[in-house]
Amino acid sequence: MKHYKGLLVGLIVALIGLTSTLEAQSNTTYWQQHVDYTMDVTMDVKNYQFSGTQKLVYTNNSPDELSRVFYHLYFNAFQPGSEMDMRLQSIPDPDGRMMHEGKSRISTLTPEEIGYLRISSLSQDGQPLTYKEEGTILVVQLNKPIPAGGKVTFDMSFKGQVPLQIRRSGRNSEEGVALSMSQWYPKMAEFDFEGWHADPYIAREFHGVWGDYDVKITLDKKYTLGGTGYLQNSQEVGHGYETPGSKVKKVKGKTLTWHFKAPQVHDFMWAADPDYIHDTVQMENGPTLHFLYKNDKEILENWKKLQPKTMEAMEFFNNNLGEYPYDQYSVIQGGDGGMEYAMGTLITGGRKLGSLVGVMVHELAHSWFQQVLATNETKHEWMDEGFTSFISSLCMNQIMDQEKVNPFEGSYNGYYKLVESGKELPQTTHADRYDLNFSYGIAAYSKGAIFLSQLGYVIGQDKLMETLRKYYADFKFTHPTPNDFIRTAEKVANMELNWYLTDWTQTTNTIDYGIKEVVAVGEKTKVSMERIASMPMPLDILVIYNDGTQETYYAPLRMMYGEKDNPYPSLKRTVLPDWPWAYANYDFEINKPLNSIKAIVLDPSQLMADVNLENNFWQANQTSE
Repeated sequence: MKHYKGLLVGLIVALIGLTSTLEAQSNTTYWQQHVDYTMDVTMDVKNYQFSGTQKLVYTNNSPDELSRVFYHLYFNAFQPGSEMDMRLQSIPDPDGRMMHEGKSRISTLTPEEIGYLRISSLSQDGQPLTYKEEGTILVVQLNKPIPAGGKVTFDMSFKGQVPLQIRRSGRNSEEGVALSMSQWYPKMAEFDFEGWHADPYIAREFHGVWGDYDVKITLDKKYTLGGTGYLQNSQEVGHGYETPGSKVKKVKGKTLTWHFKAPQVHDFMWAADPDYIHDTVQMENGPTLHFLYKNDKEILENWKKLQPKTMEAMEFFNNNLGEYPYDQYSVIQGGDGGMEYAMGTLITGGRKLGSLVGVMVHELAHSWFQQVLATNETKHEWMDEGFTSFISSLCMNQIMDQEKVNPFEGSYNGYYKLVESGKELPQTTHADRYDLNFSYGIAAYSKGAIFLSQLGYVIGQDKLMETLRKYYADFKFTHPTPNDFIRTAEKVANMELNWYLTDWTQTTNTIDYGIKEVVAVGEKTKVSMERIASMPMPLDILVIYNDGTQETYYAPLRMMYGEKDNPYPSLKRTVLPDWPWAYANYDFEINKPLNSIKAIVLDPSQLMADVNLENNFWQANQTSE
């Protein structure tokens, strides 16, 4: 299989040669809370109401005593007047999927169409608790604090109604999928070294506690169901899950109970429809892939072609990031666009093949960055969406034979558009606090992807890929922070990189370096460069001579206290003295006369996100006869 080293060839013809040596180490840096869910739910497919019981065993691995806990009640967002509804009505560029004729679709929901989660009872170790519903958050006062290292059992009865499908979750989607059940159950909020993360469901992004799920779902036996976890009673439910050649047991009555277990996940999603086709593909030395999609002749061909592409994508991510840790993955038609969940994704199905593969690749990549590494998306959404966009672009370039010179060109163009707009906010902005969806989307996806592609420019592409694999190996199942990632890169590259994390993610500083002047100094040539904007960077300089030969010069940034290997091993490289950031100007000499030089280029890879590329190029004056 091709690796990252083959995907950037062509940025400057015959210049980039990469090697990748990848190692993995284990890490036990953080304490983690733990949850064990046992849920038994019955769904009425006529009125889309459901009732359930939940037993939650909560282990407090923190050093703190906990006097209260918080649950997410996500379905409560889909009610007129909710915080999500009011945000839709106030933000200048609301999500078009959630609007109709200029109005919030939530604002027009009838009592039969809204979503809700209502708690019927809740107890702690058998003793009733006092609790209060505050929008999408349930605040629970404990009878007895949970001591550090302590364990407690919460028993809950709840009722819910599935909202008309508007955002991610819901019933009766535009493509006719009956049930897209994500964010559907009372879910314990995360408590970590920063405290409780009881964020209301206003717009986007999630954070959860890892644990083991044991879930039973009872509904009309005509429905085929798929989602998170491993089915425990395949011979009872059938629907394509039974062992080939075996006989499905006949179950009396009009309903079936589907029993799933899911170890070490931080969410549980399922979807169901009476018209699903269910295909399975067993990967060699890999997981079983499930594909559930509507029996619609308009989409059948593309959903069949999607299946081998999913296998290719799984292999690509396994090779470039690390092994997928679960035994199954499900690609399910549902939701609105695409959204990642534990062991599966919901994606809309009525797409052209390229789009269908593209959304699958993106959501599958989340299985590494969000479902296993699981940064806090509300605070560091760029680490999830950006890193996913980066690796997805590489994957698509390979498995779809796109042959793009720069797979990240779209990310760079989006970032430049954001800078030009003047609407940029630092990437440290909470996901719900962006003034515009436009600025959120580019900051999270485009600028987040550039964080990695540009880091490859700083430390070397082979070191970047080594960093990603070590980061995954060291921090899986630990909710890593930005500092964890940059420290990993520092160890791999043997450089100091806090300046990079600070300027790129915590400020809106931009990069702008330029060639100020190129003049003859006797038989030598002096090149004068300048730093125009605030963000520091090291510089690769390509010199092209009239006789067709080329060489490079490299000006390390002093505060890196290190230098990358020659990214163009076929060319001679001269390492120049460090360029201190406080010096706005920097000169160096080329030991050849000016009239022998055809052109000089700053950053020939164009992976440095310089906001003004016009001053990165100098060309000798050309005269016509």
